[in-house]
Amino acid sequence: MGAFNGPKDWGRLLTAMMTPFDQDGGVNYAEVARIASFLVDEQKNDGIVVNGTTGESPTLEENEKLHILETVLETVGSKAAVIFGAGSYNTKESIHMTREASRIGAHGIMLVNPYYNKPGQTGLFAHFEAIAAETSLPVMLYNIQPRSSINLETPTLLRLAQKPNIVAVKEASGSLPQISDVCGSTPPGFRVYSGDDALTLPILSVGGYGLVSVAAHVAGAELKQMIEAFETDPALARRVHLRLAPLFKALFSYPSPVPVKYALSLMGFDCRRVRLPLVEMGPAEIEPIERIMRELGKVGVAA
Repeated sequence: MGAFNGPKDWGRLLTAMMTPFDQDGGVNYAEVARIASFLVDEQKNDGIVVNGTTGESPTLEENEKLHILETVLETVGSKAAVIFGAGSYNTKESIHMTREASRIGAHGIMLVNPYYNKPGQTGLFAHFEAIAAETSLPVMLYNIQPRSSINLETPTLLRLAQKPNIVAVKEASGSLPQISDVCGSTPPGFRVYSGDDALTLPILSVGGYGLVSVAAHVAGAELKQMIEAFETDPALARRVHLRLAPLFKALFSYPSPVPVKYALSLMGFDCRRVRLPLVEMGPAEIEPIERIMRELGKVGVAA
C-alpha cells in the first residue's frame, strides 16, 4: 500500500487489533509491534484500531493503553492510520483518554456507545458531543447495541454527523435496515464502516464504505480483495465472502477475541493468552477453528 496521507485518510480496511500478553500476564509489546507490521504489510490493512474491545480494553491499565498506541504508531504510523479507542461509559475518563491519544499522535479517535449506563438518546448525544469537542482529530462513533445494550438511533447519529470532526460510524447494530437508513441519510463524505465481518458485503451494497474487522487479523488480504472488487466485480466479491463465511462464524463461536487470538497463534504469533474474565478455549472449541484455518491455508504461514 502507499504512504499514509493524513489524519482523515483511514482507508477502507482496518483491524480492531488484539492485545498479546506474555507468560506473566503483561502486555507483550514486541509482539504488538510484530502483529501491527503483519496487519499492514501482509494482511493489507489500511489502518489499525488499538484499545478497542477486541484489544481487551476493559482489562488494560491506562499506561498499557497508551504504550500500545505509542508502539503501533512507531511501528506502522508512517504508512497506516492508527485509531485509538478512547470511549467508555465514563465521559470524563473518555475525554482524558482522548486528550492523551491526541497528545501522543493518534490519527483518529473511536468512541463506543457508553455501555451499561443506558443514557438514552439525549445522553448519547451529549456524551459523544462532549468528547469530540476535546480533540481536533477525526472521530469514528461505534454503534454496537448487542454489547452496549443501547442503540445509537439514526436521528441522533445525524445530529452528531453535523459536528465537523465526527466523520464516521462503525456500525455493528446488526440491523441492515438501520444501516441502510444511515448510509442514505448521512452527509456527503461521512463514512459508514461495517463493524461485523459477516455483514460487510451487504453493508457495502447499501452504501457502506469499509470495514473495521476482527477476521482481518488472519484474512485481511482476502477482505481487502472483497471490498475492492465489490464495485467492479461483484461476483468475485461474493465468492470471497462465501469462502470466508465459515471463518467469520468460527471467530465468534466463543467470546471474542479468544477465537481470533488462537487463530492468529496458528500463524506463528505469541498471542493466545487472554485476561480474566475471558478464558482460553478447550479442545472442543479449538478443533473447528484449526480445521477452517487449515482449509484456508493459514496455519504456520507467518512462523
